[in-house]
Amino acid sequence: MTSFDSSPTLNAWRALLALAVVFVMLATSGWTAIRGHAGDSEPRAKALAAWARGTIDGHKLPKADATAQQLAQFFGSLTPAERGTLAHRYPLVVGNLNGAPVPLRYQANRVALTEARAVEEKRMVDTRLSADGRQDAGRRMHRFDSLLDDGRQILAFDPSDTGRVAEVFGDLDHAERVSVIVPGVDTDVLTFEKTSKKNTAPVGMAQSLYAAEQAAAPDTRTAVIAWADYTAPAGLGMDAAIGKLAEDGAVRLSAMVSALPGKSSVELFCHSYGSVVCGVSTRRLPPRVDDIAVAGSPGMRVRNAAQLDTSARIWAMRDKDDWIQDVPYLDVAGLGHGADPVSAAFGARVLSAAGAIGHTGYFEPGTKSLANFAAIGVGAYRTVGCADGGAGCDSGISDRPAA
Repeated sequence: MTSFDSSPTLNAWRALLALAVVFVMLATSGWTAIRGHAGDSEPRAKALAAWARGTIDGHKLPKADATAQQLAQFFGSLTPAERGTLAHRYPLVVGNLNGAPVPLRYQANRVALTEARAVEEKRMVDTRLSADGRQDAGRRMHRFDSLLDDGRQILAFDPSDTGRVAEVFGDLDHAERVSVIVPGVDTDVLTFEKTSKKNTAPVGMAQSLYAAEQAAAPDTRTAVIAWADYTAPAGLGMDAAIGKLAEDGAVRLSAMVSALPGKSSVELFCHSYGSVVCGVSTRRLPPRVDDIAVAGSPGMRVRNAAQLDTSARIWAMRDKDDWIQDVPYLDVAGLGHGADPVSAAFGARVLSAAGAIGHTGYFEPGTKSLANFAAIGVGAYRTVGCADGGAGCDSGISDRPAA
């Protein structure tokens, strides 16, 4: 069922199917699946309050929710020493400010991670916590340790609750093309990277895509962002079946993309529930977003690609073994995410996902899915492999102009 037939019988059947899905979700996950963190849940809120009271050289600091342009002008007016002072004094603010210089954000987030690590190290031996609480603290401490490894470029970090984080691979300031990976359910600071099955986590996805882009076009300056800077649903509960978290995430995604440095083209690669975030964000995204590619999508909260109201090219793929195809593609009273993006009626350019096994295999090296993502990432559209065996998915698409 991938089209939106208006017959009462079919609509009634879809409504019943949706209710069945709801009951299954409630039986397994409850009404909400968002997991809280047992430690201090609002460190960034405290940092924002301190920033609001702060000054530099006797002058009040700008509002943290000022526009990226206003913040860029503010930081541009400071000396390097003053910028460094703010990064160390308010790391959880500066490290997340769209408009702040990218290297300064990296610097601030190293400070924030160091402080967050110290908090978790103390919690590990806090006898007031349960054994599970101390174990959770240990896991978080080791994750922060990893994020502090030399050479890592953390663009955003917030330890509040289950945590948010974004990481850059490549030179973001000088990139010609920037790829942004938007992951789906069960993404938080602990699952941001994995040792086993690493390419199913945002860091592994980004590393895999960055390597594939470098191999596809060595002379093209690319950067890839593993963007887990939104609150994703935890598990397949009600939060995954409705759009509230996607709407919140879309605001954050569009703000980040709008504030990226330079004039690079931007390509979004949206996996699973991440494609819902991307679908909701299209009306806010800047024109520099040239491509939106979704994989394993439960829908983009529209009936067809035209309703996304964007000039970006829309690409979609789904592996034949992906369980997401069994999720009802519908939208009944806010439940569900709309039409199937790989259906003919939707109107996306449908890509081959050959070799991608299951729901999480799209970024595995050697797969056609990864090769297609890389081709889109570097603008080599004529080499894109389509689901029907053709190339380019549209004879009217040209490769990016030579730099």
